[in-house]
Amino acid sequence: MIGKRIYELRNESKLSQLTLAKAIGVSQKAIDYWERGVNEPKASYIVLLADFFNVSADYLLGRTDL
Repeated sequence: MIGKRIYELRNESKLSQLTLAKAIGVSQKAIDYWERGVNEPKASYIVLLADFFNVSADYLLGRTDL
């Protein structure tokens, strides 16, 4: 679920994977892996993503629908 949410938020914001990666301090490959479900972000990156997109961590994790 988290990968789908990251992908949707990034596309709604019209951001490239590289732009998002630079904004939160990870590689573009990390964003790619998260979005495809290969890996999941650590808690510290979930917080950064939630703050960046102005959503809750629960939303990113699929626990709420905003």
